[in-house]
Amino acid sequence: MVMKEIQHRELRRWIEEMVMVLDPKEVYLCDGSEQEHRKICDLLESKGVFVALNSQKRPNSYWCRSNADDVARVEERTFICSKSKADAGPTNNWCDPEEMRKRLLKLFQGAMRGRVLYIIPFQMGPYNAFLNMIGVQLTDSPYVVANTYLMTRMGKKALKALGTEGSFVRCLHSVGHPLPPGEDDVFWPCNKEKYIAHFPESMAVWSYGSGYGGNALLGKKCLALRIASVRGRNEGWLAEHMLIVGVTNPEGKKRYFAAAFPSACGKTNLAMLLPSLPGWKVECVGDDIAWMQFKEDGQLYAVNPERGFFGVAPGTSFASNPNAMESIRKDTIFTNVALTDDKDVWWEGMTLEKPFHLTDWKGNDWSASAKTPAAHPNARFTAAITNSPCFDPSFDSEEGVPISAILWGGRRASLQPLVYEAFHWNHGVFLGASLTSETTAAAKGEVGRLRRDPFAMLPFCGYNMGAYFQHWIDVGQGRKPPAIYHVNWFLKDNNGQYLWPGFGDNIRVLKWIFDRTEGKVEAQKTAIGYLPLKEDLDVSNLTLTKETIEQLLRVDTKAFMKELEGLEEYFLKFSLPKALQEEIDAFRLRLRS
Repeated sequence: MVMKEIQHRELRRWIEEMVMVLDPKEVYLCDGSEQEHRKICDLLESKGVFVALNSQKRPNSYWCRSNADDVARVEERTFICSKSKADAGPTNNWCDPEEMRKRLLKLFQGAMRGRVLYIIPFQMGPYNAFLNMIGVQLTDSPYVVANTYLMTRMGKKALKALGTEGSFVRCLHSVGHPLPPGEDDVFWPCNKEKYIAHFPESMAVWSYGSGYGGNALLGKKCLALRIASVRGRNEGWLAEHMLIVGVTNPEGKKRYFAAAFPSACGKTNLAMLLPSLPGWKVECVGDDIAWMQFKEDGQLYAVNPERGFFGVAPGTSFASNPNAMESIRKDTIFTNVALTDDKDVWWEGMTLEKPFHLTDWKGNDWSASAKTPAAHPNARFTAAITNSPCFDPSFDSEEGVPISAILWGGRRASLQPLVYEAFHWNHGVFLGASLTSETTAAAKGEVGRLRRDPFAMLPFCGYNMGAYFQHWIDVGQGRKPPAIYHVNWFLKDNNGQYLWPGFGDNIRVLKWIFDRTEGKVEAQKTAIGYLPLKEDLDVSNLTLTKETIEQLLRVDTKAFMKELEGLEEYFLKFSLPKALQEEIDAFRLRLRS
């Protein structure tokens, strides 16, 4: 009966082939309706995976916790399976595609025994948009179905958009925990052996063993970045780990900015910023991924391929991001946060005062005196973008939005000033390639060390990063490229205190960038780029001293020379484009002069 509803011959053939391998007890085609979503959530609640939250405080919302070994991206088990190892490049794990298929087919054999195979047709990008892609995910995880409903445009409409011969990305996923007859299920099925394999030439993603986040929600980082970046390279557009915001000044003029920060470094806070300056407005087109292309008029346009937020919860509060807090008042899935006694949620940084008692993310009793965190540092919330009070009306635009400025930024306690502008496009590409940040809990590994993360795409670029740098250089030639900026909200003084207030006051930096794109303010030329003149950085009603402002805009040429040495050593692993080597040489000369 299910197959009769699928008119696409190749899709039907693929599903039938995979059913033979996976051996599920049942096959279900998702229609993407709200009624179906409620049914899936009820199923998860009956299994003990979901706990329904207090309907008075958070209607239609749920708390769940994952297995303690399944909490973040598993980059060491993430592979690009291109035919050529050189095409995957030095920053990706590579495996021959045929070898990986053989390896995974053994794992997938009977992997869904005793479970339901859910077929999820979904579209990334607005329907009829100038940039969009369709994927079909086969999964045995109802948790994935529930989250995909919030994160993508899924169901009958996506299947209709695919038609009978349209191209689609084959997304195959299993938690790797078959259920023999009579065996009780565990609360969070997963497998110690995990793989996330991408096949760019055949437009496919195979994921095994993990049920968490981007490891299992294959429309997100897997399709929208790793697969889409390869397609963008081939077709002349950009798939980027970027937020998109519309910024409107008090006179009613609106401009759109895109910004790339490594995970958990403030993208969502900036995407849903509540400005502290009167008359300014910021609206969210997207908080995580941008697909961008120069059109015939030479202008760069962008769409957000997602339709939801998968945001980091810890540190999110009404003080740091009130719009995010408003976005998760209803219809939200919370994963690995803590549960209060009255069936609400809590995490570190949500309130100044800790609750007396909680159920922590591992399901244990937790008290305010506990030395362990109540929520996992990478705990997440999933909510539709339309929940947000600041979502941009152009979010669903087929035409996309015109980008006036691109921002790079990361966590640096020193070195990088608050904001500066690149001299030109190629210099801006060099700044993106040089992006370095202190690590966070979004990926496994040591927290707090410096990590090179070009364009905030290191874990997400689906091909050779050296070729990716060249692609960026190429797409901007002969166009009207937007100005490029570097920002750093995280500068600290000698006592370890932040110099910049951040959060809503970041509008002051966006104001300067906005005015630069309008040609309203001059800038100071330095060795690293154009810095604001002190009088043009709006610090009204802030208690910043003259010395603090000088620290925020300080350029330490000796420190930058040392940074350049480290960058050159890092760049040795790439076949660096000639244009980037020229930027390095020019930077060195400026630092010496």
